Amino acid sequence: MKTPKRIQPLVDDGLIDEVISQLMSGKEATVYMVRSGNEIRCAKVYKEAIKRSFKKAAQYQEGRKSRNSRRSRAMEKGSSYGREQQEHAWQNAEVDALYKCANAGIRVPTPFGCFDGVLLMELITDSQGDVAPRLNDIELSAEQALADHATMMRSITKMLCVGIVHGDLSEFNVLLDENGPVIIDLPQAVDASANNNAKAMLARDVNNMTHYYAQFAPELKQTHYAKEMWSLYEKGKLFPETELTGEFIEDTTSADVASILEEIQAAFDEEQERRERINEANEL
Repeated sequence: MKTPKRIQPLVDDGLIDEVISQLMSGKEATVYMVRSGNEIRCAKVYKEAIKRSFKKAAQYQEGRKSRNSRRSRAMEKGSSYGREQQEHAWQNAEVDALYKCANAGIRVPTPFGCFDGVLLMELITDSQGDVAPRLNDIELSAEQALADHATMMRSITKMLCVGIVHGDLSEFNVLLDENGPVIIDLPQAVDASANNNAKAMLARDVNNMTHYYAQFAPELKQTHYAKEMWSLYEKGKLFPETELTGEFIEDTTSADVASILEEIQAAFDEEQERRERINEANEL
């Protein structure tokens, strides 16, 4: 196929030899299958901010700081230079998160670098060498659903242990290869300790995955992994090897009406976003 304009510089620099096909186009990027030497990889081309439809971006960018004080001030003021730096921060967030996750033993695509808004990374394939399917396109046995759910809970735990919350995790952002689930799409990953929305985002991530797997293993509906994880994390007792139970006893000593209302609103927002993801997936 014709080489997209944004990928041409990588071809000129010898990082990519050929663009084979477009894999998908989503709310934040378009992904292509490319050849680099003898390797088939994927190139994720981030959309410009004005064309990107990712909602509530400010919530995800909270807590992201630049080590350069001038850049940081510009980002806070929202100047043209600051907006440009915010774009770089948004794009680099994914590659940084991928490296952190890979180093923590979490199954994510191997990154090869981000070049002017194009992320070059491993192409996840199935046992036949074809592009691995998303979970949304898979039917699982109850046994496999329970096993893969446990794998996902361990992966989310490991992410939290290195200070990362995915922020947009669902059956649409997980691929399934012959070895199990692989987490993708992390440009909105947040700093668990610096973002005030991290707790709610973690709960949404965990609940999205549990809701998906519960279609095949209904007993998962009774679990409370998000609350268990966050409680241990706040107490400094969450570790990569922590064995979670999915059980959590609520503190009922006093009722916090505001928190209850927030949870109700979060549940409503979660369902709305789930429907939007389904609609977007059907349009691809």
